[in-house]
Amino acid sequence: MYESMAQEQLLRGDASSRPPVTVYASRYERWEDLASVRRKPRRDYVPGEETSDLFFPPELYPVVLHPLVTAKGEVVVKALLLCRLYDYLDFTTELENLAVIPVATKISRGRSGLVLPPQMKADAFKIVTDEAWHAQFSHDFARQIEAGTTIPYQVPEHDAAPSFLRKLDDLRERLPHDIRGVESLLFAIISETLISGILSDIPRDERLPGSVRELVRDHAADEGRHHQYFRTLLKHLWPALTSREQQAIGPHVPAVVDAFLEPDYEQTFRHLRGIGLTDDEAAQVIAESWPPHTVRRTIADAARPVVRYFTEAGALDDARTREAFERAELWGVHTTGDLAAS
Repeated sequence: MYESMAQEQLLRGDASSRPPVTVYASRYERWEDLASVRRKPRRDYVPGEETSDLFFPPELYPVVLHPLVTAKGEVVVKALLLCRLYDYLDFTTELENLAVIPVATKISRGRSGLVLPPQMKADAFKIVTDEAWHAQFSHDFARQIEAGTTIPYQVPEHDAAPSFLRKLDDLRERLPHDIRGVESLLFAIISETLISGILSDIPRDERLPGSVRELVRDHAADEGRHHQYFRTLLKHLWPALTSREQQAIGPHVPAVVDAFLEPDYEQTFRHLRGIGLTDDEAAQVIAESWPPHTVRRTIADAARPVVRYFTEAGALDDARTREAFERAELWGVHTTGDLAAS
């Protein structure tokens, strides 16, 4: 994964002779006292604890509000919301195992291709532990709910991989061969600095089972520390890249953002077909539930930190990168105001 020409160049080239580009302020001095894996209990789902039979906020999965879906009845709507929770837990497990843990492991062992402060490498061990716990408790919790729920619905193709994995693989294939490897660092940085509405909204939603809210709250607390860590990692990575590497990778950043934040239309289509909608009806529900302008606005809101950090790093100084952000509606009047405020 990291034995690419680009990362070998980082290790032995100009980057190795440069001092760290920023002072690292660790947020892990009290990790033993704060990390969910160290201090929080295992969150167990107790059948019947839910007060409204809702496992996911309907506002965050608008297909369940569409007339073609509500006509199927309340039981079907609630089953779809349970499926959406399963999808979220699967997404978390795959993201941590395949996109974040490998990167944090390489950083911890000094094999990321970057010259990093010793404390930053030491903290990466703690991130590996955090993320392994997030993957484990997400997978375990999904199995608990599946065993304990009485909702009469079989999740179609539940083991299908989230679409973001295929999208990231497609992006990797479009990069020049001599840059392969560096993109994994970018994927991890972007995924860890996005602000997910799920992490902020679910813990406050009292319609959901308490165990669901507590599980997501634990995850969100850890991710706040990860966010700052990966923001700092970008400050080390971007100046270490050559201008050619920056120009090759920069225009792909908006597509990476979309890979993580865009609704999983394919999985939703499978769910809708599973409740008896035709292909055309399922496509109609998806199109009318997620109008493109609404999706773009939601993605832009969640990606504000990413845009700010890449701007601070100088990535948008490149015309092609800036144009890619503009086409994706991640850069414009609303972002310049945010940047001025920061």
